[in-house]
Amino acid sequence: MSLLGVVGRQMRNHPALIPLFMFIGGGTTMSLLYLARLALRNPDVCWDRKNNPEPWNKLGPTDQYKFYTVSIDYSKLKKNGPDF
Repeated sequence: MSLLGVVGRQMRNHPALIPLFMFIGGGTTMSLLYLARLALRNPDVCWDRKNNPEPWNKLGPTDQYKFYTVSIDYSKLKKNGPDF
């Protein structure tokens, strides 16, 4: 028997398991999307070493790369360090 057949039979026999499968599937989907966002949008990750070996040096002071910030307005930040 295939896995989907076993899961389908369990859900028909025990309908109370449907929310469990929905929440586990939703949590898995959200965690995979967050991992993909970290891999693609985080400045610490470098996929192209030839054209841009240090992507964190190209960020400006107003670039927002955090997922969620509570009280920082990135448009009003000033650069403190020198350009490299």
